[in-house]
Amino acid sequence: MAQKCAIGLISALAASASLSKSNIVSADGPFTFSGFSTSPQGSPPPSSESNKESSVSGEESDAPPRIRNHNPRTTSAGFDPEALERGAKALKGINNSAHAKKVFESIKTQEETRQAEFIAKAQEFKAVQTQSEAERQRVIYEEQKKLAQHQAQTKAQMARYEDELARKRMQAENEAQRTRNQELVKMQEESSIRREVARRATEEEIQAQRRQTEREKAEIERETIRVKAMAEAEGRARESKLSEDVNRRMLVDRANAEREKWVSAINTTFDHIGGGLRAILTDQNKLVVAVGGITALAAGIYTTREGAKVIWSYVDRILGQPSLIRESSRGKYPWSGSVSRAFSTLRGGAKESASKNGKGFGDVILHPSLQKRIEQLASATANTKAHQAPFRNMLFYGPPGTGKTMAARELARKSGLDYALMTGGDVAPLGAQAVTKIHQLFDWSKKSKRGLLLFIDEADAFLCERNKTYMSEAQRSALNALLFRTGDQSKDIVLALATNRPGDLDSAVADRVDETLEFPLPGEEERFKLLNLYLDKYISKSNLKKPGMLQRLFKKDQQKIEVKGITEDILKEAAEKTKGFSGREIAKLMASVQAAVYGSANCMLDANLFREVIDYKVAEHQQRKKLAGTNTGNKK
Repeated sequence: MAQKCAIGLISALAASASLSKSNIVSADGPFTFSGFSTSPQGSPPPSSESNKESSVSGEESDAPPRIRNHNPRTTSAGFDPEALERGAKALKGINNSAHAKKVFESIKTQEETRQAEFIAKAQEFKAVQTQSEAERQRVIYEEQKKLAQHQAQTKAQMARYEDELARKRMQAENEAQRTRNQELVKMQEESSIRREVARRATEEEIQAQRRQTEREKAEIERETIRVKAMAEAEGRARESKLSEDVNRRMLVDRANAEREKWVSAINTTFDHIGGGLRAILTDQNKLVVAVGGITALAAGIYTTREGAKVIWSYVDRILGQPSLIRESSRGKYPWSGSVSRAFSTLRGGAKESASKNGKGFGDVILHPSLQKRIEQLASATANTKAHQAPFRNMLFYGPPGTGKTMAARELARKSGLDYALMTGGDVAPLGAQAVTKIHQLFDWSKKSKRGLLLFIDEADAFLCERNKTYMSEAQRSALNALLFRTGDQSKDIVLALATNRPGDLDSAVADRVDETLEFPLPGEEERFKLLNLYLDKYISKSNLKKPGMLQRLFKKDQQKIEVKGITEDILKEAAEKTKGFSGREIAKLMASVQAAVYGSANCMLDANLFREVIDYKVAEHQQRKKLAGTNTGNKK
């Protein structure tokens, strides 16, 4: 048994030497082998018996320790025999020891412990290897996931890049197409301009030739008329010279006959009068009757005249309209308004229906927002009258000629009310009677069954601030009378004030205003519409008025106005030039165009004449503005 253990020990030592590791031999027994191993720190101390026997071997260990050879001897095959020598020596020591069996048991136990450690390490290594494999798989999965994300990002970037390239390509193609279209349009415009220039040149040449022909024809006609008139005058002069004596005698005889006839008639008349007077003077009864009849006739004539005046003034005060009214849809008397409305309905039924259907606003052209506001006020006023609610007073302010009065008429017509127009300048000349006239005006206005829109133009003339020093007592009283009559909201009267200076109105008057509308100067679009309207009214439709029978008998036919070359572009150019013009100034401008056409030889309106009148009126407008500015500066 000991030999087998020794052989196993030697083989273990050889294996450890071949692996070039340090050989450590430890045992739980009382023996330690300095050449192989040292006892672990946790080993129990040796027993007393082992101490005794160790003292025997201690003598041998007292010998000087052998120095370890760090460079052992090796054979040519690379084997170190020193370990075997130490093992043999240790084996001899074990065989000689009495505790050999314990030693071998200790070695066996140690070997089993090492085998268990090797198995535990193998299992630990296997667990670590399994964990490493799982970690490797996780890392591979993360890498694949990152790779997939990177590939997706790359594909998205490529798609965006391709989309951007496609958009840039489409934009470049669109830009190129737009450039080609612009060039094509430009060439077409140039071609049309050239054709238009050629057409105008041809037309101007034809017109020039026509005018030259007409001038020559007129010259020939004038010369013919002159020669004919001279010949007729010479013939009449010769004839009158030959028949002068005969005519003189005939005239003398005719005059004598007329004189004798009138003398005889006068003598006969005075003879009859003288006979009657002699009969009356000689007969007392006839004298009394004649004097009484003459006196009664004179008294009757005087009484009839004065009574008619009194009755007419009373009737006029009861039935007629007040003297302050300048214009009214009711007429001067109650029946005259109905008759005038019937005639206006017969004459302008189509225009009325179109305006009621919302297709027009009469001849009033305003800014769309202002026109919409007036139409809303007209509708609200009509509904207010239908529901017997109180009316709302209005204030129209803005520069002169912007359509305030016309808008008031249209507002009254579209709302179904009567309207009456007065001016503030008519109140001041009335003096002390102004208060009475104001009350008569409001009493007359309340009699309207349809409701009445009372429009006061130039309201600042007598409704100005009361604390001004130059305001007379009569004007102050008239203002107080109007404030008294408008203190409460009325269900019969809509008060509409118009002024160019709203700041001059009295604060109490401004407090009675419910709606305030500003009428600015017309814009370019409104000026274009006004030019179209008045061109149609003064030029195109001026020939459509049919004269009456008497006019056709005693007046020659009007020469028709011929319009050539007045296009929308020319009207837009005129609208742009007339910046700052009011509606009234544009109407006067078109009246000037009409006068210029009537003053021309051929009664034709062309673009050159139209532009000439426009430029002249624009320069005149600028000059008036300069003069107004100069006058304002001088007043300051």
